[in-house]
Amino acid sequence: QVHLVESGGGLVQAGGSLRLSCAASGSIRSINSMGWYRQAPGKQRELVAVIISSGNTNYADSVKGRFTITRANAESTLNLQMNSLKPEDTAVYYCRMTIGGRFYWGQGTQVTVSS
Repeated sequence: QVHLVESGGGLVQAGGSLRLSCAASGSIRSINSMGWYRQAPGKQRELVAVIISSGNTNYADSVKGRFTITRANAESTLNLQMNSLKPEDTAVYYCRMTIGGRFYWGQGTQVTVSS
């Protein structure tokens, strides 16, 4: 069993920064990929950024140049540094890890950017 816990969300003014973290516990061998997704009210959940086992990263066009995804602690922690935040970045942010071919999701953390 794998358990993911996100932290770091909150309220910030436009132009500000936040850092999200996702800590994994349990049977976390062979993590294939780690990513951040977000879901705004009335919208579908969308990919924000992903990092695969090789270290390669991929970002949504809307966050390129502003967000940075990294991993730490022997890959059991996933971070998302968010700079130059915009009101349209407001959403619940979820961490997802692919382990042994299965998806595991965190409970989500709210990010609210005021204009």
